[in-house]
Amino acid sequence: MSNPLPSIDRYILRLTLIPMLGVFALAASLLLLEKMLRLFQFVGEEGGPIGVVFRMLAALIPEYASLAIPLGLLLGVLLAFRKLATSSELDVMRAVGMSYNRLLRTPYLITAVLVAVNVALVFYIQPKSRFYYEQMEYELRSGALGASIKVGEFTTLKDRMALRIEQSEDEGRQLKGIFARVSNDKGQVLSISAREGAFLATSDSPDTIILRLSDGTIIQDTGAEGTSPRVLSFTRHDLPIDLPRIEEFRNRGDDEREYILPELLRIGWNQNAPDDVRDASQASFNFRLVEVVMMLLMPLLAVALAIPPKRSTSALGVFVSIIMVVSYHKVNQYGEDIAALGRVDPILALWGPFALFAALILWMYYRVAYVPGGQAIGALEAWFAKLTKRLRKLFKRRRPRQVAAMETAPAE
Repeated sequence: MSNPLPSIDRYILRLTLIPMLGVFALAASLLLLEKMLRLFQFVGEEGGPIGVVFRMLAALIPEYASLAIPLGLLLGVLLAFRKLATSSELDVMRAVGMSYNRLLRTPYLITAVLVAVNVALVFYIQPKSRFYYEQMEYELRSGALGASIKVGEFTTLKDRMALRIEQSEDEGRQLKGIFARVSNDKGQVLSISAREGAFLATSDSPDTIILRLSDGTIIQDTGAEGTSPRVLSFTRHDLPIDLPRIEEFRNRGDDEREYILPELLRIGWNQNAPDDVRDASQASFNFRLVEVVMMLLMPLLAVALAIPPKRSTSALGVFVSIIMVVSYHKVNQYGEDIAALGRVDPILALWGPFALFAALILWMYYRVAYVPGGQAIGALEAWFAKLTKRLRKLFKRRRPRQVAAMETAPAE
């Protein structure tokens, strides 16, 4: 069976996919690693198990992927066309009659697939994963038993029990050095110490958990005058513990970022909804939509910034592209914030910057594709070349002086 793509399209596809996947993996990894450090600190302070960190990071993957996909697409196409330009292959393709529009056929096929993926992420998957992340954070803060009992500290449960655990292993499944002090309504006090123990769930009551102790001692003080405490030894003892009551987490949708597409459309244009809720929903919808639509212009921006001046291997376009995309994303975030407050119409706050950015990209692409010898950032390239020459001259002047100073320095 023959390949449906011509050889030139397969070649451009290969040149684009490799750096695109690399940039996507690198960007997502950097974002996750930065968040991982904060989560380890947060979970450690709350006393939760380490496994929660990785579940919370998994919930953040859709959000970070929606940021990394446009950047990976941009740099993948840019690096592919930069390689064609610096190796003179692009000149050969242009000489045989291939236009930039023809060469962008494969990048736009990739763009169509990534746009569909990003639509699914920002309108469906990301809102639910954000709610799941917030729910895990709430449960960790709220005092579930695995997080509320901290190793090396006394923890009070139901005002009747003080519990201290010296050491925890296997993510809380194995406890060592346990001391508990339990009181009841009759004034009796039990002081319990055990070498090790473990928490066990009960099927009778979800609000009660069993602390199974091994190899310990119980000192029972009845509180009656003239009686001495009773001392008992045990090899195994089950101590019921009433779990702290935890309020149920809020329903999904208290934050407009947790709405999926049908909910945004239903609430954002519902005249009976409160003004603040309607403004926030419209702002969130337009923000997500404008971020997705901008991906359609990424190949044009990549080509405009990929081609350096003749007889030059300048990588200035790579840095300019990253700065432009990140700056545009920050402008959109600011536009969403002020539109959610009702100060500016969402159409103006979000689609206004999009129109300006799109016009700039189309002009840059027109300069490269249709103006002979035209360059989108020609002035920046010239300034960057002059700056590079001055830095080289300065470095060459300082280097002989340093060498001469070393030669004339007296030996110790």
